[in-house]
Amino acid sequence: MATASSSEPNMATNMNPSFAPAEHSINGGMSDTKHEDSNIYNADYDMVTPEETVGRVYSAKAALLNQAVQDIGFGRYQIMLFLVIGFGWASDNLWPIATSVILPPVGREFHRTSRRTPMITLAQNIGLLAGAFFWGFGCDWFGRKWAFSLTLGFTSVFGLIAAGSPNFAAVGVFDALWSFGVGGNLPVDSAIFLEFLPATHQYLLTVLSTYWAIAQVFADLIAWGLVGNYTCQSSEGCTKGSNMGWRYFLITLGGLWMVLFIIRFFFPVLESPKYLMGKGRDEEAVQVVHRLARINGKTTNLTVEDLKKLEGNDSTGQMQTLTAKDAAKRSLQDFKFDSIRSLFRTRKMALSTGLTILIWALIGLAFPLYNAFIPTIISDKEATSTYITYRNLLIIGVLGVPACIIGAFLVEVKGIGRKGTLGISTVLTGVFLFCSTTTSTSTQLLGWQCAWSFTSSLMYASLYTYTPEIFPTKYRGTGNALTACANRIFGIVAPIIAMCANLDTPNPVYASGALFIVAGLVSFCLPLEPRGKASM
Repeated sequence: MATASSSEPNMATNMNPSFAPAEHSINGGMSDTKHEDSNIYNADYDMVTPEETVGRVYSAKAALLNQAVQDIGFGRYQIMLFLVIGFGWASDNLWPIATSVILPPVGREFHRTSRRTPMITLAQNIGLLAGAFFWGFGCDWFGRKWAFSLTLGFTSVFGLIAAGSPNFAAVGVFDALWSFGVGGNLPVDSAIFLEFLPATHQYLLTVLSTYWAIAQVFADLIAWGLVGNYTCQSSEGCTKGSNMGWRYFLITLGGLWMVLFIIRFFFPVLESPKYLMGKGRDEEAVQVVHRLARINGKTTNLTVEDLKKLEGNDSTGQMQTLTAKDAAKRSLQDFKFDSIRSLFRTRKMALSTGLTILIWALIGLAFPLYNAFIPTIISDKEATSTYITYRNLLIIGVLGVPACIIGAFLVEVKGIGRKGTLGISTVLTGVFLFCSTTTSTSTQLLGWQCAWSFTSSLMYASLYTYTPEIFPTKYRGTGNALTACANRIFGIVAPIIAMCANLDTPNPVYASGALFIVAGLVSFCLPLEPRGKASM
């Protein structure tokens, strides 16, 4: 959910109004309409301390680079980039699903009870959290171009190695390592995509969610064929030779991701102009913009002199330039206490920020508490074969694809909007989980889980749309960071709870369902509805 390119323009307007980009509406079009609540965010934007001078220079240059990309427009390069960026969205959903798929057969082979298998999910979530921090901040040091490829390569290598795990602990370690690569995909990929995407086409960031849904279908399809047919039915007499399905599954996914890594590695991805500019390499930044124009069959008048004009003089009369140290300071600025405090400056801002973080935290706990153990829940409902278990997983996953598409329409419906779609879908997700505990057969359970899959996918589609829109431009990075951290941290708590609970009872399902319902009710209390209004 990174919004790397959306946070700078408004900060630059007071330095050089001629380079201030136009205000854009939330659906990608141009609009002169100001957000009705924008005054609660903009009150102190013009208060600039001496320490912020470098940031203002950066912001002015970033605004100029954004305008140059906007003038070049959408073309061949963005189309190709859209295709390969989708690999990251797919990775973000597929590999956590891979963990839930292999839990039952891994537990049987290494004779671990359902109370111990959540340790692998815990390792996964720790890896995801570490990866989000490392790749998200690391790309400001070694560039987005390298992180763009290495995240997939890291995931592929350790996914393949995990297939040869000799014991239960090794599976957990390698799961954490491949998750370390997965955790960096969305922060890095969304930054790259946004920095080359004209504002008029930013709706394509939402369209990328289809990769996320299709990845689940693909993972479940492979699991149905491999894990469903080459897996022990019980722990008794289960050996490596009779339980190769989960290993074949990881080899298949790891091999495919190695192919995707190679495609990305040789894809002529352009380094971010703003990253180069932030390193003081203005000439290279301008060269990238001109190369983008050539690929799209356009021209640009941007010159190095245009960027240099925006560099002000400090108190000694020396021309200020941006160095690597300045870039590092800027990448960490989102986590300064002052920036966090700004999101709670007024009562309405505090309520909006606090409730949004709470929703992400509740869902971060509820979703993995149930989703990570779906195979176990299905197989334990009645004595179904592993083949039927993974067939049902595929059916459940398919329902997520139309949900993402329908969600894109519902969030724009008057009277429903973002808040309504989020609240209704989240409450229904919890309700359907409660209903699933009343079933007596796997067929009945499948029906309720299909309903759960549809509403939970709809919930995520609306949540990813709503969250970045309600934070003001200047503090959007801080807001996104707070919500992401809350989600990942509570994701770590989920498997710990599962290890203390009895998975042979519906208690974890009750807990997950209650959390979803509470999150849905909190959604209705959100003070802002950004539907139909210009982004702040």
